[in-house]
Amino acid sequence: MFSIPGKQAVKMTDAAASQIARLMQKDGHQGLRIGVKKGGCAGMEYTMDYVDEVDPMDEIVEQDGARVMIAPMAQMFLFGTEIDYEVSLLESGFKFRNPNVTEECGCGESIKFDESLTAES
Repeated sequence: MFSIPGKQAVKMTDAAASQIARLMQKDGHQGLRIGVKKGGCAGMEYTMDYVDEVDPMDEIVEQDGARVMIAPMAQMFLFGTEIDYEVSLLESGFKFRNPNVTEECGCGESIKFDESLTAES
């Protein structure tokens, strides 16, 4: 597992924690699992899935009733990321502020990581 003792892999803003807690209560899920996969125009993209069963290999981050699980293969890519939830006139959704990203595509949904991280995966 890629972690630093005493430091959570990701942080959630109050808006993100509130939205995740709302989603958990609405459908009775255990939380959201966050990961990354190959795809998109920049090479990688974030994934978010409802979790009904906690995987013991996941890193778990809890805040204000919200629970996020980070898939083992994604932990090194997501370390230091802030998850936010933004609402605008045209769209609403989760936004990731990730210090490990070196490029983003124009749509904002596809990302590229530092070569040293992708070489290890």
